[in-house]
Amino acid sequence: MSQSQPQPQPQPQSKSKSEQWQWENATAGAAAGFATVAAMHPLDVVRTRFQVNDGRISTLPSYKNTAHAIFTIARLEGLRGLYAGFNPAVIGSTVSWGLYFFFYDRAKQRHSKNKEGKLSPGLHLASAAEAGALVCLCTNPIWLVKTRLQLQTPLHQTQPYSGLYDALRTIMREEGWSALYRGIIPGLFLQVSHGAIQFTAYEELRKGIIDFKSKDRKKDSESDDKLLNSVDYAVLGASSKIAAVLLTYPFQVVRARLQQRPCSDGIPRYMDSWHVVKETARLAIEVI
Repeated sequence: MSQSQPQPQPQPQSKSKSEQWQWENATAGAAAGFATVAAMHPLDVVRTRFQVNDGRISTLPSYKNTAHAIFTIARLEGLRGLYAGFNPAVIGSTVSWGLYFFFYDRAKQRHSKNKEGKLSPGLHLASAAEAGALVCLCTNPIWLVKTRLQLQTPLHQTQPYSGLYDALRTIMREEGWSALYRGIIPGLFLQVSHGAIQFTAYEELRKGIIDFKSKDRKKDSESDDKLLNSVDYAVLGASSKIAAVLLTYPFQVVRARLQQRPCSDGIPRYMDSWHVVKETARLAIEVI
């Protein structure tokens, strides 16, 4: 009996280490999200304004390019304009990345049971898609507020939101709680596909580089991590991110246009995702 007592002890210890690792990844993701927003927010403001500018919005100035947009915003609205929507952006990005890493790790652990810890590309895709969908459902109201704050300019005729709390309160009072989830459909496609493409591409490119480098080396002479250097990791991160951005950008445009504040009469500019696609295609054809 004395020998049977210690047997259950290693399992809780292993579980504790696993949970600690999950929270460390979540914390690292949250910190990365904050740093990214703090450095790149002015470009995010410009991107949002370009995305919604279909040539018919009188409340947005006309920008020629990114540099002209930054100069114009700084001249007309000051630093506050370049950092419009910063608070919800920080909250949204920090929460999103923290939750994403947490959900992604949990999903991978669940899928890897009875598979010797190795996941196929399909299971990597399923894990990333699951994490992206859960994050989108949790954070869509924050991104909606961020978009509306970024689109506020001195040309607006309606009373501007004073901040995150005022925006949430006003939206709930004037449009109802369902307005907080405008753009949820393209948002789900964006989150699921973006994360899935980025992390799957990263994992598969990483495997390819490791296989290529390990051909000329003796088996088990070095671990997989030691085969990759800092340049390899930089290439992996940049390549997977570029692939994800290029393939999912149209979803960003649709979501941004749906999340605009309604006109002064309370009628949304676009009713649903299909309406955005039709109107965007029609205007593009007219320009051509």
